[in-house]
Amino acid sequence: MQENPLSWSPGRWTEWLGEQGIRRFYFAWDADAGRVRTSHAALEPIAEFLGGDRRDFRAHEGLFFEVSPSTGELMGVFIHDTHRGQAQGGTRYWEYATVEDYLRDGLRLAIGMTQKNALAGLWWGGGKGVIARNRGDSPEDPERRAALFRDYGRLVSSLGGAYVAAEDVGTTPADLAHIFEETRFTTCIPPQVGGSGNPSAATAAGVVRGMEAALGFRGEGVLEGKTVAVQGLGHVAEELVQLLLGRGVRRVVASELRESRLEAVAGRVPDPRLELRRAAPGDASLLAEECDILAPCATGAILGPATIPQLRCRILCGAANNQLEDADRDDRALWERGLTYVPDFLVNRMGIVNCANEQFGVMADDPWILRHLGDEWEHSIYRTTARVLRLAAGRSQPPGAVAVELAEELAREPHPLFGHRGRQIMDRLLRGGWAGAGTPRRETVAES
Repeated sequence: MQENPLSWSPGRWTEWLGEQGIRRFYFAWDADAGRVRTSHAALEPIAEFLGGDRRDFRAHEGLFFEVSPSTGELMGVFIHDTHRGQAQGGTRYWEYATVEDYLRDGLRLAIGMTQKNALAGLWWGGGKGVIARNRGDSPEDPERRAALFRDYGRLVSSLGGAYVAAEDVGTTPADLAHIFEETRFTTCIPPQVGGSGNPSAATAAGVVRGMEAALGFRGEGVLEGKTVAVQGLGHVAEELVQLLLGRGVRRVVASELRESRLEAVAGRVPDPRLELRRAAPGDASLLAEECDILAPCATGAILGPATIPQLRCRILCGAANNQLEDADRDDRALWERGLTYVPDFLVNRMGIVNCANEQFGVMADDPWILRHLGDEWEHSIYRTTARVLRLAAGRSQPPGAVAVELAEELAREPHPLFGHRGRQIMDRLLRGGWAGAGTPRRETVAES
């Protein structure tokens, strides 16, 4: 690869992979050799990039990829750490400009799941599924989606349970149902087949609890009478807006790229305290809105040198994953400005909490889920947020750094029954020639 494939679009990369006869491939951290190993010599430049990266690659245990035989889209499973148990995290279906954007997003999301699951007191490791949507494809075509997510389900099955899929940005309970057709290693499946369904409401409730803890830490009372700016109006953000209005906030200002989402939310939430704004791609003007609390609920990496100086809030607490462009640098920049940043992986846990333990049964008002939203349990969102903010103040450290330290300490604890079983599964997969394993059946997808 004389050209730098990191600058290619994922679609171009999958075409190149096809020319090389590569359908499945992996990258895995070799702790003994201190380097990233790959399944194919032609992919060595990517392995070297990963091994040399100091920002987003953190000794991820395994990255597994396959080109969908039905749609030609790149499907990936990013497994960061499985000390606490099987890697679990949502499956994202998103369009990426470059291969590097795709890889970095998956790496960061997987780390976030390790931290999130550990701080939540769950016996799960951290991983993430990411499918790169090809530009120009028809993502809403139901036949195409069904075929794609069945292919992805077979990829998940091939990993032997090292990773358990869930729902994330760009995927729906219907997509999870198609994944479930091909693998038992999935959660967030529809209620009619024994799952917990869409976790958006629970996720929004967790973000609200984080906001309340931050207000309490700052001595600023409760949400009533406050102004909140919400960037993005996906399903979680819509639930968040309704919860905030129910808490008596004075005003909510929310921005969204999609006109259809703005119209839908306006129809479902007819409240004069809600101001909706259409945002163009790349428009980050909402971040400069004067408000008490800013809630980033769109995509990640939106807080950095270009945006942090513009902030006119006092608290940042939202549902989006990986809100900081550079975790160490931007965490410190927010702290130096005197802003209270509540790390996303601390407060947006309820999606995974809601569905993580479906195999143990599902019930309404599940006390094992509700304890995360209360004030009593030591690992609840409210108490963990308050603890992180107090420790940060006492140590004169940014709260993100303190939360990461706590999460990493918990993440190193091995599963009390199965130990580091996920790593054992992956080691055997690689020794067994996983990348060259059989060709899955191809589905016929009608042209749109």
